[in-house]
Amino acid sequence: MAASKLLVSDMASVVDHVPSNYVRPVSDRPNMSDVESSGDSIPLIDLHDLHGPNRSDIINQFAHACSSYGFFQIKNHGVPEETIKKMMNAAREFFRQSESERVKHYSADTKKTTRLSTSFNVSKEKVSNWRDFLRLHCYPIEDFINEWPSTPISFREVTAEYATSVRALVLTLLEAISESLGLAKDRVSNTIGKHGQHMAINYYPRCPQPELTYGLPGHKDANLITVLLQDEVSGLQVFKDGKWIAFNPVPNTFIVNLGDQMQVISNDKYKSVLHRAVVNTDKERISIPTFYCPSEDAVISPAQELINEEEDSPAIYRNFTYAEYFEKFWDTAFDTESCIDSFKASTA
Repeated sequence: MAASKLLVSDMASVVDHVPSNYVRPVSDRPNMSDVESSGDSIPLIDLHDLHGPNRSDIINQFAHACSSYGFFQIKNHGVPEETIKKMMNAAREFFRQSESERVKHYSADTKKTTRLSTSFNVSKEKVSNWRDFLRLHCYPIEDFINEWPSTPISFREVTAEYATSVRALVLTLLEAISESLGLAKDRVSNTIGKHGQHMAINYYPRCPQPELTYGLPGHKDANLITVLLQDEVSGLQVFKDGKWIAFNPVPNTFIVNLGDQMQVISNDKYKSVLHRAVVNTDKERISIPTFYCPSEDAVISPAQELINEEEDSPAIYRNFTYAEYFEKFWDTAFDTESCIDSFKASTA
């Protein structure tokens, strides 16, 4: 019975152990005794002063967070609390629908712009992940909204409002990050073509043996910048200084992490961050990352202003289109933490 289920959420309710195709090798399991709690160690940037007289202080905080961590939290971010609450409720309602209603949107085709799927890339990966997800392209919204699920009844309206609000936040973040690199504030934004925006609604069911598997294994994001909304259940862990750090959710904040494209544009001044999702026996978890990315035809390369051959700062990466990068990302199926090394400039 369980084996015939497309989605882990429908299988999880009828098993008392983790099926063998979800079990990680012993050397690659979430050893929770080695994980540290985030406490106050994660940078928290208050965006309230970003457009006031203290802007330079906030820009310095961005520079520190991006160069030393690659991830940070933000508060006073401008996305209305009500918008966030409605988005999380819509996500929950979507995954509480009947199996037959949900699987209407199922596809294993990674090129589909709206699809429900499970794990990461089921046609390529060797071990499955304890996650279902609804992936949506959402910029420009009018190009995609009619593909989105029409149930629950308010899903399209709520998701469009949320995506629009988060995009405005991302554009503000990109200006600050650009300035923190010593570049013109529109420099990063102008580097990524017509822009792209995807969302995932990740659903991590309760797991009978969470020590054997992952919601998602350690990986780096292929895109430019990710803005994560999560519910009150812990699950996100970030790798820093040789240790995994558990992010305890803080209400009314977003977690922001840099992706591979930011590492390339910054010519390694800023690094994409390794992170993973773990599961637990007690509570389901929902997280909603917004992946902001270049348009597929955008040609990505290190910013010319950050390259200086004479001062031993050559271009570390070759030019490539985002379409080329994104295809390789899906093909790796998390067999490697990142595919960025294969885009390095030739040293010959």
